[in-house]
Amino acid sequence: MELQEKLHNKGLRLTYPRREVVAILNAAASPLTPQSIYQRSVERKSDIGLVSVYRTLELLSELDLVRRVHGHDGCHGYVLASPGHHHHLVCRKCGKAVEFSGSADLSDFIAKIQKETSYKIDEHILQLYGICPKCQKERH
Repeated sequence: MELQEKLHNKGLRLTYPRREVVAILNAAASPLTPQSIYQRSVERKSDIGLVSVYRTLELLSELDLVRRVHGHDGCHGYVLASPGHHHHLVCRKCGKAVEFSGSADLSDFIAKIQKETSYKIDEHILQLYGICPKCQKERH
C-alpha cells in the first residue's frame, strides 16, 4: 500500500513535510537520522523544520512506511519500509543497510524463548552487521 493510500485510510493528508521526508529517504543510500533528514531538507531549500521531521518519522513508523535501523555506533536512522516483515544487514564501514525478508525462519526460536521465559513475544528486531562487498573491495 502506498503512502497516500495509507494516509487517506487514516484520514490524514499527504502534506509537504511528509512528501519531503519520503523523498529524502528514497534518495538515501544508507539510513538517515532525523538530524540528517533535516539537514538534507535545508540543502534542498525545503527547510521543513526538525520538529516536523520527528513528527513525520513517528507517523510513518506507525503506518509501517519507514523502519528504524540501529547503527553499530548506538545511534539509529530510518529507511523506507518494504511490504512484509524484514530485517536489516548493516555495513560497519559505510553504514549502508540492506533489507532481507523473513520471520518464519525465526518462528521456532521465538517459540522456544516464549516457552523458556513465559513471555508473549509480539515483536522483534533482527539486525546483522558486517562489511558490504564494496567496502571489502576497498580494503584490499
